[in-house]
Amino acid sequence: MPIFRLFRFALLTLLLGLAVPAQAQLTPAASSSPAAPSDPYGRETPRSSVAGLIQALAGRDYERAAHFMSVRMDNARLTNGAEELARRLQVLLDKGGTLRPFGALSNQPVGDLGDDLPFNREQVGTMKVGEDKVPVMLASSQQGQVVVWRVAPETLQILAKADVPREQAAASTSPDAWIVGGAPVSDWLTLLGLAAVSFAAFRLLAALILLVVRKVIPRCQDSAFYRFLAAALPPLSLFLSIMIFFMWANRLPVAIVARQTLLRYGGTVALVALVWFALRLIDAIADLATRRLHHYQRRQVISVVNLLRRGAKLLLLAFTVVGVLDTFGINVTTGIAALGIGGIALALGAQKTVENLVGSVTVIADQPVQVGDFCKVGDVAGTVEDVGIRSTRIRTNDRTLVTIPNGDFAARQIENFATRDRFLFNPTIGIAYGLPAAKVREAVDIVRQTLLDHDGVISDGVRATFTNFADSALTIDVWSYLAGPDYNQAMAARQEVLLSIMEQFEAVGITLAQPTRSVMVQGGVPLPAAETEQQPAT
Repeated sequence: MPIFRLFRFALLTLLLGLAVPAQAQLTPAASSSPAAPSDPYGRETPRSSVAGLIQALAGRDYERAAHFMSVRMDNARLTNGAEELARRLQVLLDKGGTLRPFGALSNQPVGDLGDDLPFNREQVGTMKVGEDKVPVMLASSQQGQVVVWRVAPETLQILAKADVPREQAAASTSPDAWIVGGAPVSDWLTLLGLAAVSFAAFRLLAALILLVVRKVIPRCQDSAFYRFLAAALPPLSLFLSIMIFFMWANRLPVAIVARQTLLRYGGTVALVALVWFALRLIDAIADLATRRLHHYQRRQVISVVNLLRRGAKLLLLAFTVVGVLDTFGINVTTGIAALGIGGIALALGAQKTVENLVGSVTVIADQPVQVGDFCKVGDVAGTVEDVGIRSTRIRTNDRTLVTIPNGDFAARQIENFATRDRFLFNPTIGIAYGLPAAKVREAVDIVRQTLLDHDGVISDGVRATFTNFADSALTIDVWSYLAGPDYNQAMAARQEVLLSIMEQFEAVGITLAQPTRSVMVQGGVPLPAAETEQQPAT
């Protein structure tokens, strides 16, 4: 279909746009400005700092994790102390500590300025020390030309004083434990089991709700309420199960690496569930609107519904892709900039397609014609059979099908015969020469009174006037309108009026003009013919 070919073209243009900046980065001469300074450990924002710290703890790389502590790393003693603090932090986080989900952490170099903390402080979680829960704070500091976020000094002081038994630290880093992805397999299974059980429970509840509704409400499958309910429950089950997982995961005494990893990607699943819900809701609303439009014979508006449904889905999926890429830490700024370039290329390369899409929106919104209307578009006259997204199809009187692109259709002069509220009745009636003036007056009165007495003739503005001594007849011009929008009824009323005029003329002896030829002969030689073509009433 044209809209999907258009989307594929836009996607290809976007990928090409993404490839151009990437190639430019490989070529030093392609950029005249120096690259912006960056931190080698990725500590520019609270979100990236927490992600880097978790990655280091997952690999048991405490030497790297030490760089995320607010400790000067200029001598071996301080380095060893920072590594020990990182081990302590992991132990306390594993034993009841929590970190904020990945999506809730600020991704700005200045942090979250809306909290009640100083501008260079950011709370990213809590840890359990004894019976108390204390905040895990990050502090920002200038390091070279960049601002970096590291675990704050006040949190390090608490870590240094905390009573962390050696056996706990040894168990946390034991090489004999079966470790996968930086956490024991049992912890992964516990969290995944929680997610699976919560989803199964909500999915079963959704199935029971649909079953009860089918039992209580007869023939509910045909109702809009049931269709909306059936569309909403599966994605809502997934979303609610993720919310339960978020609520209970941080209460389980499992490794912080496993918790934070699954919470990070659980946010992505929650986003997918919401998008799934939105897509099913769009389909349900569109199907309901389509059914009603079919019932009211508004087929041309169905094209608008389909166009809006596809456009809403594409827009929703585009934002979803951006959100998922952001969750995985991929910078989408370059892609958005390339999308602007792709839009220009799209406008140039698919000009006719875009023109037809805009034309279809114009035709459907302005509604100069509807399906079933008899109209004339340029030199084409016929009945409109379909108003589509790309073109409009007209069935001519010769039973041929003419397809007009909507861009051209919207730009042409359109004459719609189906929308007229009355039909013009404007015949010229010719009566024969030789009638006296009184009979001519009587003929005019008969025509006028016949028009006024007929129910199919609109009485306002009725005129019947003796207008001319024509070459072949004495002419009476009629001006009136026949009531009703139906063409067949109007033609039947026209016939009845004309027959009634003929009958009354015959009753009073008024003769309609007929074609005649008079030839005068003098001395056996025909003179030039004097032709008189008398026209009957039309």
